Amino acid sequence: MDARLLLLLDSRAPAGAHHHSAGMEAAIEAGMVRTESDVARFCRTRLHTSGQVAATFAAAACLAWHCEAPVRHWNLLDAELDARTPSEAQRAASRALGRGLLRLARATVPGIDSDTPFARHASAPHHALAVGAAVAACGADAHVAARALALSCCTAPASAAVRLLGLDPLASQATLVRLAPAVDALAADCARIAATTPIAQWPSGAAPALDLLADVHLTAEVRLFAS
Repeated sequence: MDARLLLLLDSRAPAGAHHHSAGMEAAIEAGMVRTESDVARFCRTRLHTSGQVAATFAAAACLAWHCEAPVRHWNLLDAELDARTPSEAQRAASRALGRGLLRLARATVPGIDSDTPFARHASAPHHALAVGAAVAACGADAHVAARALALSCCTAPASAAVRLLGLDPLASQATLVRLAPAVDALAADCARIAATTPIAQWPSGAAPALDLLADVHLTAEVRLFAS
C-alpha cells in the first residue's frame, strides 16, 4: 500500500468522514453505550453486520474497476447495496461519505475522473463503492479495499465515542488493536466472497436497533454528527 492510498483513506483527509459517528451518537443517546467495553461491543457488532456487507461491496467495486466492468454492473452493485441498507438515514450517510471520498479522489488520484464506467455511474456513490474504486485506482487489490472499509466501520464509532463520552483515547486505540485480527479475517473472507460467490449470496446482515436509531437520530434537535 503506497503513501497516496494511506493519505486518501486517512480519517483526517477532507472527505467528510469526521462528520459521521457511524451510529455511535445515536447509540449513546439511547443509553446503549457508556463505557469502553460498550464501545468494543458496538464496534464488533457493526463489523460483523453492516461492516461485512460494506466490505464485500468495497472488494467487489475494486474488482469491477480492475476488470473495467460496464456501467450496468456498477448500477447493479449500487442497487444491491441499497437493498441491504434498510435505513434511509444510513443510505443517505453512505452516499454523503461516498460523494466526499469521490471528490477527494478526483482531486488527488489520476484517472479516477476519466471517462470510466465508474465515473459515468457515480455522482453520489455508496461509500463502499467509492472506497473500492479509489483503492483500485491507486493500484491496490480487493483485499485492501475490504480491509480499509472494515477498519473504518470500527474506527469511526470508536473515535466518536472518545469525543462524545470523554473516554481515554489510548484505551480506545487499544480496543481497536484488539479488534484488528477480526478486521483482517473478515476482510479476507469478504474479498473471497466478492470474487467467487454470486451476488445474491453475498452477506446481508443488519443490526435492526441501529437501523432504527439512525433514522431517529435525524430528528434530534441537537446533534454533533450527521449520522
